Amino acid sequence: MGVVVIRQASEADKPALKAILRDTFESTWRPNITPEAVERYLTSGLADRFIDERGQECLVADDDGEAVGFVHWERDFIDALHVRASHARKGIGNRLMDRAEAAISAAGFAEVRLETDTFNQASQAFYRARAYREVGRYPDEEWQSGLTTILFVKP
Repeated sequence: MGVVVIRQASEADKPALKAILRDTFESTWRPNITPEAVERYLTSGLADRFIDERGQECLVADDDGEAVGFVHWERDFIDALHVRASHARKGIGNRLMDRAEAAISAAGFAEVRLETDTFNQASQAFYRARAYREVGRYPDEEWQSGLTTILFVKP
């Protein structure tokens, strides 16, 4: 790993951001959702549409010219934090979250919200270590796979 810089995404980053989403889908989500949910996700084009529409709003973690992670938020809600499996647990997620939380606070919001799923113990531990607290659980309708979503909040 070289020098990691956090920067604003550009149009040129979109293919790399899509690749990061594929990587995190394969390493985190696919093993935990039903084959039917995998098929729905793969055929929906949801990830590609998200990047096509919102990719340039993301902050990117750039490791010597390679995008290895990104974060996206809207208002007070962080809706995407993804780091390539090859770069996980190297502080990149923390750096991205630091920047997102600072921007949310600077925009005048009193708290930051985000979601993860009950199967994702690693993300729950990550968010708890960053002082997020669980405030709710509800069915995960995005995957239609019987998963439970956890809502976390941090002042």
